[in-house]
Amino acid sequence: MQKKRVAILISGRGSNMAALIEAAKDKDYPAEIALVVSNRTNAAGLEIAKANGIATAVVDHVPFGKDRHAFDRALQTEFDRHRIELVCLAGFMRLLTDSFVNAWHGRMINIHPSLLPAFKGLDTHTRALAAGAKIHGATVHFVAPEMDSGPIIAQAEVPVAADDTPAMLAARVLEAEHRLYPLALRLVAEGRVQLRDAEKSKTPGIEPGVTG
Repeated sequence: MQKKRVAILISGRGSNMAALIEAAKDKDYPAEIALVVSNRTNAAGLEIAKANGIATAVVDHVPFGKDRHAFDRALQTEFDRHRIELVCLAGFMRLLTDSFVNAWHGRMINIHPSLLPAFKGLDTHTRALAAGAKIHGATVHFVAPEMDSGPIIAQAEVPVAADDTPAMLAARVLEAEHRLYPLALRLVAEGRVQLRDAEKSKTPGIEPGVTG
């Protein structure tokens, strides 16, 4: 089996990154974590990656200022150096340019802590509680130019308890994320889920979708 070479982009602790690394240790897993990149030099996830023998790189966003295209070109240089085929965003707190996202159309995925399309953006757990949601969860989706709007690959639901705080709900969702992301990456790496609309600026359908 020819494993897909994957880069993971992080900005912090990298707990979803760690879940992907652990899943990829299985000899039958169809993806190899070949690179971890952070935009922050002090991201704790970099040490986890190094401890697992995975190549790491830092592309610090600060020197690029507002030149997002230059930042993306530096990212692409790292991807080229490591022959990257798929990209996973895992707590990566930078917005990528439309041109960069389109260049990785169908090959870049992200995990978001809500059941999209509900609660796009930040503070999802607080917002879910404020809205009186009974079910919350996580979504893995293809990355599209519009934030948190790409086609959904897989979702995992968790119940919302009456006495939940945002922290309690976040912990429950994070456990689901750690199961969901490796599943979704497996589906993409095996070619079992693919974008079927070539128009990159829209939100195309996928086949098949998976809810877990």
